[in-house]
Amino acid sequence: MSVRNFWRMTQGKVVEGVFAINKPTGLSSAQVLRDLQRHFNPSELFAPWLELEKNNRAREAANQRKRRRDKRIQVKVGHGGTLDPLATGVLITGVGKGTKSLQDFLLCTKVYETVILFGTSTDTYDRVGKVLGKAPYDHVTKDLVEKALDQFRGKFMQLPPLYSALKMDGKPLYEYAREGKEIPREIERREVEVLDLELVEWMEGGTHPHKPPTDEAGHAEVNLANKVWKQENVLPAGTKKEREDSQALEEFERKKRKLSEDQDDLVRERPPSKRKIVQSSQDATMSGGLPPPDVEVTGENDAVASQGGLASDEVPKATIEKSPTPSIKGPPAVKLRMTVTSGFYVRSLCHDLGAAVGSAATMAELERIRQGEFELGKNVLEYADLEKGEKVWGPKVEAMLDEW
Repeated sequence: MSVRNFWRMTQGKVVEGVFAINKPTGLSSAQVLRDLQRHFNPSELFAPWLELEKNNRAREAANQRKRRRDKRIQVKVGHGGTLDPLATGVLITGVGKGTKSLQDFLLCTKVYETVILFGTSTDTYDRVGKVLGKAPYDHVTKDLVEKALDQFRGKFMQLPPLYSALKMDGKPLYEYAREGKEIPREIERREVEVLDLELVEWMEGGTHPHKPPTDEAGHAEVNLANKVWKQENVLPAGTKKEREDSQALEEFERKKRKLSEDQDDLVRERPPSKRKIVQSSQDATMSGGLPPPDVEVTGENDAVASQGGLASDEVPKATIEKSPTPSIKGPPAVKLRMTVTSGFYVRSLCHDLGAAVGSAATMAELERIRQGEFELGKNVLEYADLEKGEKVWGPKVEAMLDEW
């Protein structure tokens, strides 16, 4: 008879396994785990597990006990795929031996819903980041977005954001960004797959509550972004002609700025009458590079824009010549639903979509609807149940772990 089965018969039921909790916005995934431990440690449900763990540690060799960094005896928990603090939704959680199965959930498909706000770009690709720049958005329509989404369906190469948990030389990328240090080498694009991508709702400017971030990036953030995002210069679906047009436009802008500097301040070259939307190719657009100082976005706008880690971002290279009268209704937003495979970054898609429509964009909201077999509204514990006490969350967690 195994130790666990003996303990089950003599001391009570040892509860462990895998379940899912609905993570609220504003909390990191690690904080949710700490909150679970805070409720699980003094509970009756997990008392047999804690006693078993205490007994196991008592039988450990002295050198093994010494190697333990955390000598506290707590319910062992872990998660199967982090969510940014901004994000909400399914956070798969392992308890006890269930933590050994969490790796399997990293490889399963996930369903997300996200709200993308056009007109502003931040260093994290979401609304909690620092603003690196703004771009016109009056030309962005539902039809234009629908057309741009085609390049993000199926398999393609995606560049992860700098503010992410992706590791380089054993260190998460967001740590390099937070410390203001250059990464050891270029971040490589990775193949991802979007199995389904749907435009759920189109929101015209002034018809939605989403607002842009207002915390402007400082000199250090801008310099970091310039140093990091140098490796990519075309959109995934960019054509040779688009790149040539972008280079020609940048040369034109450079000469125009030089001429303007040499002339009297009262002399200004009149902009062309036709509105143009052109993607620049000198720095990262899909990847998040900042526009070089000799390329500017013409026309003012009152852009509005949006989990968790550090990501470098830029205003996608877009030059749009338009009416001198700025929009007063604010930027549009769009809600998308997508089914994706492992390793996909929704924040990168939001940023890249902004570049694809000749503007900028940030993630305003993100919700993970489903991960593997766990789906909101079906078999996921509500975070609010924790504060209601063990009488509420206890039977639910026990049933979920038994089901697993």
